[in-house]
Amino acid sequence: MADQMAVGLSSPERLAPVKGVRLAAVEAGIRYRDRTDLALIELAPGARAAVALTNNVFAAAPVRLCREHRGRTGRARAWLINSGNANAGTGESGVVAARASCAAVAQALGCAADEVWPFSTGVIGEALPAERVTAAIPAASARLDEDAWLPVAQAIMTTDSLPKGLSRTVTLSNGERYTITGIGKGAGMIRPDMATMLAFVATDAPLSQAAVEQILSRAIDASFHCITVDGDTSTNDACALAATGTGPVIEIGTPDYRICRDAIIEVCQHLAQSMVRDGEGASKFVTVQVENARSVDEARKVAMTVAHSPLVKTAWFASDPNWGRVLAAVGRSGLEGLRIDQVDLWIDDQSVLQGGEPSPNYVESLASEAMRREAFTVRIRLGRGAADAVIWTCDLGHEYVRINAEYRS
Repeated sequence: MADQMAVGLSSPERLAPVKGVRLAAVEAGIRYRDRTDLALIELAPGARAAVALTNNVFAAAPVRLCREHRGRTGRARAWLINSGNANAGTGESGVVAARASCAAVAQALGCAADEVWPFSTGVIGEALPAERVTAAIPAASARLDEDAWLPVAQAIMTTDSLPKGLSRTVTLSNGERYTITGIGKGAGMIRPDMATMLAFVATDAPLSQAAVEQILSRAIDASFHCITVDGDTSTNDACALAATGTGPVIEIGTPDYRICRDAIIEVCQHLAQSMVRDGEGASKFVTVQVENARSVDEARKVAMTVAHSPLVKTAWFASDPNWGRVLAAVGRSGLEGLRIDQVDLWIDDQSVLQGGEPSPNYVESLASEAMRREAFTVRIRLGRGAADAVIWTCDLGHEYVRINAEYRS
């Protein structure tokens, strides 16, 4: 874990239990001593679950096995997560290690091995010590507790400076109150495309399987697909959602569905923004807002080009309103027929560019003052349509280089 401070973010004091979910965190000694590094999340029988996984071609062994298990049964009784080792780039032996881990969980919980979904995060290219994982699973199963969300959030951390999580409650049309709790990890190797990040969200609302799958898709598109720290998509990225509630199910399109959907999106957005705020070495949380594009995809393309530019991000780190770097990023984003004389640019409320030319109201000292805050917005208007998009990102400084240079030491 890095010696850093997250930007405007603190550790959650407590995360609310979710009926039908029990959790545990234990020390398995996978890479580090004297810290928890293995987490087990048990879901009640009949829980509906969905997962979104990385699009990286070199997907880790647990990602491949998770896809296999999900496709075979569609059911999940447990999520097993280890930190310290990504079990990626490990060939067939990595798959064997992941299978052994799932089999040990199945034996401990009395479920089928393909009802266990495995997840890993950490160093790529090193063999997962499966014997340490399997040896720790009995202790994990013995400690399962519904009030262990925060210890699990701590156990799955790698370069994170603090655990990330949020709980929300919703009241549905029948007057019943339900809980939504989510945790996540991620500080580097973060970008959309299933932006190394992991996130786990659960609710005791009785959502149908179809509702769980659709809500997860929409929540990811509105959260994890809107963040970037360094432009790298991990081999292990994953986000899972489970609904454990019993009784009449909540179907897609109903008022109760929309209430649950909006609350789950809020939780996922908090987790996503927390990853950016905890970006390795980050000192600024930056919102890149692109307006008046021809499509949302076009707006996101421009926002991502700006957010991924090392020149732009290092200027942000220095609180330097070097708007020429932003303009250059917009210009190379690949938009066909983009007209410079229709592009406007702001840093917070400070007008920087109007119609592709320096704004007559621009005051560089005020722009620099805005950028010295821990959070500010870069707003770009393209003047070619009605579509908008927002991307959340951070600056890039000395600490990012140090953390990643020393990552395996």
